[in-house]
Amino acid sequence: MVNNPIPSWPGELVDLGEQIVHVRSTPGGPAEKAVYVHGLGGSATNWTDLMDELSDVVTGHAVDLPGAGHSPEPPGGDYSIAAHARTVVALIERVADRPVHLFGNSLGGAVSVRVAAARPDLVRSLTLVSPALPDLLPRSGPARVALSTVPRLGEWAANRLSVLPAERRLNATIALCYADSGRIHPERLREAAEELRRRDGLPYAAVALVGSARGLVAEYFRRGEENLWQQAARVSAPTLIVHGRRDKLVNPRTAARAGRTFPNVRLVLLPDTGHVAQMEVPERVAREARLLIGETAPMAIGE
Repeated sequence: MVNNPIPSWPGELVDLGEQIVHVRSTPGGPAEKAVYVHGLGGSATNWTDLMDELSDVVTGHAVDLPGAGHSPEPPGGDYSIAAHARTVVALIERVADRPVHLFGNSLGGAVSVRVAAARPDLVRSLTLVSPALPDLLPRSGPARVALSTVPRLGEWAANRLSVLPAERRLNATIALCYADSGRIHPERLREAAEELRRRDGLPYAAVALVGSARGLVAEYFRRGEENLWQQAARVSAPTLIVHGRRDKLVNPRTAARAGRTFPNVRLVLLPDTGHVAQMEVPERVAREARLLIGETAPMAIGE
């Protein structure tokens, strides 16, 4: 890799009424809009390269969920999937005058499913990258996430980890999320380490991380109509689900259940990719997403 990757998209704080969030957006372009929702421990910058790949077909808005990235903590300390979904709904209503192409990775995938099921009028298409849908036989990574939700233990562990060098923690995260760490540009590593050190200085960083982990784990045991699989069955938007076969966090076998559950879905399994395909192989994810956007965007004519 010779050339440096593109810089992060410019961001600004957006007042949504009950919550202020930080949003990174591609410069004004196509009328079609996309909203991107990151996973646990991530931020809007997780979508930088995919947003670039798709900037000629959609104007992108990537949100830092409350307490993540540059977004302040939520006033009520609510990090549940439902609360995150309300934030995404408010953002869509703020940035778009028509349904959007909604993207979600991991926890952001769970949030996006809830949004698409509850507010079909806001979602033109749904692209999920390794969505964290309930799996009661999780891999070791999710099991550690569940352990971190034990009262007081999660905060204690997060605070203990924060004293380790940022590069060491970052390398452990990359080993968990990527199939091939050699795909990461050194500049991206530098940016991520710098961001991790910045987060270490925030008094609410550990609470936000553990709170969102608890919110996700709670969904694994939810029953009834609010169960995420039940909601997935009610998603009317055309859906693309991308899984990496070498995902250590979300078992790609859940793709088979997704194929049986979402009413209008196409599955893509990437053989040599991990948990964050939009970062590891953005050009491949963009190719698949572009097909979906092309199939659905013409419906906007006449709106």
